[in-house]
Amino acid sequence: MNNKLITSLALVVAASSSATWAKVSPTEADKLGKQLTEMGAEKAGNKAGTIPVYTGGLSMDKSADLYSNASLQSEKPLFVITTKNLDKYAANLSDGQKAMFKKYPDTYKMPVYKTHRTAHTTKNIAQKVKKNATTAELIGGGNGIINFDESIPFAIPKTGVEVIWNHITRYRGGSIERRSANIPVQASGDYSTVKIKAKFTTPPYLKGGFNAEKDDNILFYFMSSITSPARLSGDVVLVHETLDQVAQPRMAWAYSAGQRRVRRAPQIAYDAPSQASDGMRTTDQVDMFNGSPDRYDWKLLGKQEIYIPYNSYNLADRDAKYDDIIQKGHLNQDYTRYELHRVWKVEATLAEGSRHIYGKRTFYVDEDTWQVALVDHFDQRDVLWRMAEGHAMPVVTQGTTWYAGMTSYDLQSGRYMAELNNEEKDAFKFDSTFKRKMFTSSALRRAGR
Repeated sequence: MNNKLITSLALVVAASSSATWAKVSPTEADKLGKQLTEMGAEKAGNKAGTIPVYTGGLSMDKSADLYSNASLQSEKPLFVITTKNLDKYAANLSDGQKAMFKKYPDTYKMPVYKTHRTAHTTKNIAQKVKKNATTAELIGGGNGIINFDESIPFAIPKTGVEVIWNHITRYRGGSIERRSANIPVQASGDYSTVKIKAKFTTPPYLKGGFNAEKDDNILFYFMSSITSPARLSGDVVLVHETLDQVAQPRMAWAYSAGQRRVRRAPQIAYDAPSQASDGMRTTDQVDMFNGSPDRYDWKLLGKQEIYIPYNSYNLADRDAKYDDIIQKGHLNQDYTRYELHRVWKVEATLAEGSRHIYGKRTFYVDEDTWQVALVDHFDQRDVLWRMAEGHAMPVVTQGTTWYAGMTSYDLQSGRYMAELNNEEKDAFKFDSTFKRKMFTSSALRRAGR
C-alpha cells in the first residue's frame, strides 16, 4: 500500500515543514530475526530469567481450536498479587493497576503465571516488517505514513508515536467477521449486554485486492451492527479508516434503525462515546487505541517489565457465561491471567490547542505483538480516571494475536465497561472474503434492515 495520495501529501508537508523521518538503515534492519525477533522485540530474556528467550512463539495450526490451549490452561499461578503483598510487586505494576487494588482492596487480585512468549507471525508478514523498517516514514508531524506495506511500519522505533502506529497498523489476520458483547457494568454490579456483529478488512484482502484509485490512504474498512437488544438492533456504523486523518479525516457513516436513514458521522472519532458503551469508553479507546494520533504529543519513556494480561484463553472459555465473569467493580479475576513481559511505555500529553476528555494517557505496549496491553487515562486535572486492559490471546490459526476481552474501569465512579465474546457463536471468523460494495453507505442501510 504505497499510497499515491499520501505520497503527494508528503510533498506538500515537506514544502511547509520538515518531515519526521523514521526509517532505519539496512544494517540496523538486519538485526530483525537475529538479535531482535522478526517483529522487533528483544530476543533475549531478562537477567532474572523471569522473561524467557524468544524461540518463535506458538506454531501455526489451521486445525487448532483458537479459543483454547490445554497446556497453558492447565498451569497454576506462580503467585497471586493482593493488597497484602502489593508492595513486593509494585515496581512491575502500572499506576492504574495499583489504583485498582486501592479501589477494591478486598476483592481485586492478579493471578500471575509463568511467562510464555507465544506471539508468532507468518513468513509473509515478517518479510514486510523488515522491508517497512527501511522504507516507512512519518509525515505531517507523525500523523501520516508513506512507503508502507501492511503490518507494522517501525519495528525498531525511536519515538512514542512510532510505537503507537505499530499498534494501529498491526496485522490482525487480514479479513475477519466478529461477534462480541459490549457490557456496561454499573457501580451496583448490574449490567446490560449489547450484542454486536462486525466486519473488518484491509484493502489487500478485499475481493479483487488492493485498488490504487479506491484504496489510496485507506488503512482498513470496518462495519459494526448491533443485533440485540431489540431497542438498539439495526443501528450500524461504517468506517473507512484513513492513514493520514489530518489531511483526510476518517470517513464514517451511521444508520439509525429508528430514523431509517444513513448520515455522515464525522463525530465518530477521538473522545466521542463509542458505540454501545453507555459513555464508559471513548471512540478512540476501541481496540485500546485507534484513529489519528494528532491530538497528543507522544513521548517514548523506554521499556519496562510489567505484569500484563497475556495468553488469556481462560477469559475466552466457551463454557463460561457472562454471569460468571462479570462482577461488581471488576471482572472475576479467576478468569484472568497475567505474565511478566517487556513493554514499551509511551506517554501521551494533550497537545496545545487540542481538545479531549483525557489530558494525559500512559500506554504499555507489548514488545512481541505491538498490541496495547494497558492504558492509564488521566483527566484534565491530571487525576487518574480510567484504567483499561487488553487481554491478549494468540490466534494460532492465523499467525497473529487478538484480544480475548477488553475492559475500561472508571476509578472515580466504580462503573466499568467490558467487551467479551464467551457466549457468542463464531466470535472470530477469519479468512472471510468481502466485496468492496459491502463497505458502502448502501450496504450500511441493508445491514440495518
